[in-house]
Amino acid sequence: MRLEHTAIWTRDLARLRAFYERYFGAEPSPLYRSRTRTGFTSSFLTFPGGGARLELMSIAELSAAPAGAAVGYAHLAVAVGSRAAVDALTARMWEDGVRVVGLPRETGDGYYESVVNDPDGNIVEITV
Repeated sequence: MRLEHTAIWTRDLARLRAFYERYFGAEPSPLYRSRTRTGFTSSFLTFPGGGARLELMSIAELSAAPAGAAVGYAHLAVAVGSRAAVDALTARMWEDGVRVVGLPRETGDGYYESVVNDPDGNIVEITV
């Protein structure tokens, strides 16, 4: 058994897809447009090295995300291979104006990570 993919709703699929392509080297699938669910579009992102994919989904009638912690999705963690890669990617994102909410550090549970927000405010951990 393995995790195949996880999905995130977005109001701007192209913007979010471009973020994951630019910073994490994700390869997008062709855009899917549902024939039965009006306005529904999605794209799967495959990351270098394999593993679970990320599906970005959009539809016009999305409600706002809850403020603060809530039951459900908490964050996405992307392993980039080394402490140096975590440091370099975090610095690049900072310089590009990406919201960095946690600088690289060793966490209490043994990860070396930084934490950023994607363009929709989703929490992304950049790990070794």
